[in-house]
Amino acid sequence: MTYSFGPNELAGMLGLSVVALGVLVVVISAWSIFWKGFALWYAARGSQKWWFIALLIVNTVGILEIIYLLFFRPKPAASNSSLAV
Repeated sequence: MTYSFGPNELAGMLGLSVVALGVLVVVISAWSIFWKGFALWYAARGSQKWWFIALLIVNTVGILEIIYLLFFRPKPAASNSSLAV
C-alpha cells in the first residue's frame, strides 16, 4: 500500500487552499533569503568564517540570522570625525 502526500493533503491539514499554501511558501522563502543574505554579508565583511559557514548551512527561516545580526555581528568602528576646525 502506497500513500501519496502532496500539496492538497498538506493544505487540507493546515486549513488552507493550495494557492494560499503556495503564497505562504513564497513569502517564507523570501523572508529567509533576505535575512540569510544580510547576515552572510556581515559575517563575510567581518571575517567571521565560522559564523559564515553556520549561517550558510543551517536553515532556520531567518531566526539564527536575526540573532547573529542583533548580538554577534562586528560593530562598526567609531569614526573620529569631529567638527573641530
